[in-house]
Amino acid sequence: MIADPFEEFAAALPGFSALVGLDLGDKTIGVAVSDHMRTVATPLETVRRKKFTLDANRLLEIIAERDIGGIVLGLPRNMDGSEGPRCQSTRAFARNLTRLTELPIGFWDERLSTVAAEKALLEADTTRKRRAEVIDHVAASYILQGALDRLRLL
Repeated sequence: MIADPFEEFAAALPGFSALVGLDLGDKTIGVAVSDHMRTVATPLETVRRKKFTLDANRLLEIIAERDIGGIVLGLPRNMDGSEGPRCQSTRAFARNLTRLTELPIGFWDERLSTVAAEKALLEADTTRKRRAEVIDHVAASYILQGALDRLRLL
């Protein structure tokens, strides 16, 4: 079930369950998870994209392993707030995912999440090679943390 706007997503969430945050890219999907109290987002892994079915199967494994109650997808809006082709691709991914799971899916504006993740990794003096390996799931944690912070205000 796609719940848009975000308030609908919040209302559809079951109590005391973790969330998964996804940073969808052309070649990878960054994955982060929250605790069951929904206070902190933790980077988990980067899924190398192959085909939708294989990608979705890995995500569904993570969801089952971690008792996930909802999915937060980063929505890559343009800097002016408009939606371009990448947003359409993300919304299509969400529609396809609803055929495989009944979990609520919400969107979170991901503008500058990768920039923030890159900055944090640079401040942590992470090597270029290591940054390339972890940037996607660190960006997913920024997306998820933003959603978690908003949920606390609702």
